[in-house]
This record gives sequence, C-alpha cells and structure tokens, in this order.
Amino acid sequence: MGAAPGPRRAGVLGHPIAHSLSPVLHRAAYRELGLDWEYDAYDVESGGLASFLAGMDDAWAGLSLTMPLKVEAVPLMDFVESMAKLVGAVNTVLVQDIGGSRQLVGANTDVWGVQAAFREAGVSTASSGLIIGGGATATSAMAALGALGVTAPYVAVRSRGRAGGLLRAATKMGVTPRFIGLDEIPAAMPLADVVVSTVPASAGEEIASSLSGIREGAALLDVVYEPLITPLSIRFAGFGGIAIGGERMLLHQAAEQVRLMTGKPAPIAVMGNSLREMLNR
Repeated sequence: MGAAPGPRRAGVLGHPIAHSLSPVLHRAAYRELGLDWEYDAYDVESGGLASFLAGMDDAWAGLSLTMPLKVEAVPLMDFVESMAKLVGAVNTVLVQDIGGSRQLVGANTDVWGVQAAFREAGVSTASSGLIIGGGATATSAMAALGALGVTAPYVAVRSRGRAGGLLRAATKMGVTPRFIGLDEIPAAMPLADVVVSTVPASAGEEIASSLSGIREGAALLDVVYEPLITPLSIRFAGFGGIAIGGERMLLHQAAEQVRLMTGKPAPIAVMGNSLREMLNR
C-alpha cells in the first residue's frame, strides 16, 4: 500500500443515501482543519458493500456506514473494535496501512454519539431507562445507556422476534432488557430517567399522543432530526423534560469519525453550525 496520490478520500455509504447530512459535517471539519480531503455520498444497497470495499484504492482513509450496511460490514473487516463487536454493528470503517498492507478496521461511533448528546444536556448518570425500537440504533442506545448506569432498560418493540440482535448484544454487555409492547410505553415512561426513541417521527407522534406524564427531570433523545423538532420531543418537553434533538447525536458520532479518520480533534462547533444551517433551510 503506497502513499496516497492527491487528496485523501472518505465517504458515506448506504441506501437510500441522497439526503445524508454526513457530507455537510465532514466537509465542514476538513475545511476547518485545513485538510485537502474529499467526502461524498455513495448509494450502496444491501449486499454491495464487499464489492465497494474491494474497489477502493490507496487514497481512501475511511467510510461512514448507514443502513442497511452496519451489520453487513462486521464480517468484512480485518479487525473489529470492541464496541462495534459488542453491539454487532459497524458505522465507521478506518483504512489503515499496517506493515505495507491495507487493513480495514470497523468501529462504532453511534454509541459515543448517544452518550455525548446526553452529557451535553447535563445527563452523566442514570439508573433507569426506556428505549423505543429494537434495531441497530436501539442496540447502540442500549450500550450508551449502560455506560450511564442503566443495566435493565425497558425496550419497547412492535415485535420481540425482530430484536434478536439487540438481545444477543445485551447478553454480551451484561444488560437485561425488559421488553414491553408499544402500548405499554405510557406506563413505562414515568419510570425512566433517560429515554431514547429510535422510531420514525410518525410512530413517535402516535406515542406522544398517548403519554400522560414523565419522570421529573427526565431526558429524551429522539434520534430523528428531520423534522428538527418532533411531536414526541414537543410532548416530552411539555411535561417539563429535557428534549434532545437527534441532530446532536448525529453531530457527535460524526465528530468522533473525523477524529478517528484524521487523527485530529474534530471542530465540533464549526460542524454544528454547518449542520444547523443545513437543517434550517
């Protein structure tokens, strides 16, 4: 693996990908850091990641992965970092030169993104939690809540049978998820210090309409960022809770990707301003 000619390359892969905000975040970081790097979005469907990886040349520094590629990436890596292995999902690929050969390292910055979003809002510890949804993002949320101190979160899912990945990850983490149906969320909500919703805004709106209260001082992270303010976050804040927008998780996970790919601290404020400008358009 020789020296990379010209600008280094990075990008985000997934399907659909046209509306990804990752290019906005990473390009803002590169400009601020003075790096002559390129970052683009690539539409890659399920089953297409191996081919894309095989076609990368020496200019590539890393990739951001979104659905449906996060789980598919795990067995394609030369090395998988502990957190990504734990949650069974890779959202970051680092291209490293080890002994003259290219090595692909899989990492997960979604967990960091959830933790950082809560900490930014003043939440550094919690004893009880509720996760809405059971997919890859919910699994990352479970790991993040575990780091905050939540060892037995309620997990609201439409079908427990589709939450196998989350359950397997929970066993590795030493976390005991308490599965409930979506119709049980109103009863569980007042029991939770921290809540993470990973469902679309439309599903969150249905949940919001059924809520009758929350725990005093509780915080909600709704991972949806379009719309910027969701019906669920409005309802939650109306009960006096701390509502955290999904754009904060998006920002912090991207900032950690920038740090891992470039080896430089990410300019979070600049990245956040660029993201806010794009979302407010």
